[in-house]
Order: sequence, then structure tokens, then C-alpha cells
Amino acid sequence: MYLGYGMLDPTYVLVIIGALLCMGASAHVKSAYRKYSNVRSACGMTGAQAAEMILRRNGVVGVQVQHVAGELTDHYDPGRGVVNLSDTTYNSTSVAAIGVAAHECGHVMQHEKGYLPLRLRTALVPVANIGSNFGIWIVMLGVIFGLNRSVAMIGVYLFSFGVLFQLVTLPVEFDASRRALVMLQDFGILGQNEAQGSRAVLNAAALTYVASAAASVLQLLRLLMIVNGGRRRR
Repeated sequence: MYLGYGMLDPTYVLVIIGALLCMGASAHVKSAYRKYSNVRSACGMTGAQAAEMILRRNGVVGVQVQHVAGELTDHYDPGRGVVNLSDTTYNSTSVAAIGVAAHECGHVMQHEKGYLPLRLRTALVPVANIGSNFGIWIVMLGVIFGLNRSVAMIGVYLFSFGVLFQLVTLPVEFDASRRALVMLQDFGILGQNEAQGSRAVLNAAALTYVASAAASVLQLLRLLMIVNGGRRRR
């Protein structure tokens, strides 16, 4: 039977490190967004108008720009063909809002051009959701209730798909930001100095994905330590 892991589980330090990384990254992106949300763009366009212009200039049809409630809840829904822009982006004329709107349009262009990492991430969604939601619990069933190591390892394997999803997300997000900054300047929406503000916001946002991926890797390492530690205690 697996023993030795409970409320004083020493591997929790990995979870704490991951949580601190995510908290730090979240605070950084909010700080960057607040700073550059006060810098108004010379073009006077809102985030929604900038997104619509980018889509139009790229010849994209069938994709709508809509408002969604919340702060920094912006996302592209390829299934519905909708660029959702949050309260802080949709009607704002700041370089921060325009940068975020352009980033979501970057995802549209990835979808339009069949960007491989995006296709891979989309394919991973079903199994990644299963792994993220149930992987840890299956490991705990195998460890705490002493079913067997094979059951615990099934949980580890499932959780690893969630980690892979997080890792594949990194190039997707970085590429969307790269596309966004190029389009903003090529289409004359932002000047070079203004684009620096958008770049700062998008770089800060990218760090949240890096932190999330790092936290997932640390959690996977923790699960492996628990399973292997439990095997030594049998």
C-alpha cells in the first residue's frame, strides 16, 4: 500500500512555487495593462474598430467582433467564428486595448492559414480536459487507497496531456502576438512608439502562459514523485 503522503506532503512545495509564478505573472500583466490603458492611440480607434479593420484588410469573412463581459476575458472562438473583446478592450482607444484586440485577430489569422501548433492544440483539447480534470484524482486513488501503481500511472499519463496542451499553447500565443504587432504597424493603426506599449502588454500576457506551463510541469513532476515515492514505501 502507498503511504507517506498526506497534509504534510513535502511535494506541495512544487504546487506553491507554481502558484506563486502564476500569481506573479497575473499581477504583472494587470500592471502593464493598467499602465498602457491610459495611453490613448493617435488613430483614435477602439479595440473593436481595430479588430474589424484588421480582419477586413486581411480579407477575412465570416468572423464577427463581439463584446463579452469581464476584464481581460478576450478570446477568439473559432467554432462560432467570433472575436470576443472584453469590457476593457471593446470600446477603449488605448494602445493596450488595440494590442489585445490585434492579438485575438492574430489567432484568427492562425486559424485561416492552418497554423500547425494551433491545429495541434485544438486536437489536444478533449484529452487535455480529461487529463486536467481527472488525472490528479486517479493518481490519488492509486496512491492513497493503495489500488496499484498502474492505476496511479494512468493518472500521470492523462495529466501529461494537459501539460502538453500548456506547452503547445506557448508558440500559439507568442506567434499571435508577433502577427498582431506586424499588422498594427503595417496597417498604420499604431506608430512605432505606440506599438512599444502594445508589445509590453502582449509580452506580459505571454508570461502568464509561460507561468501556467511551468506550474503544470511542476505538478506533473510532483505526481511522478508521489507515485515513485509510494512504490518505494510498499
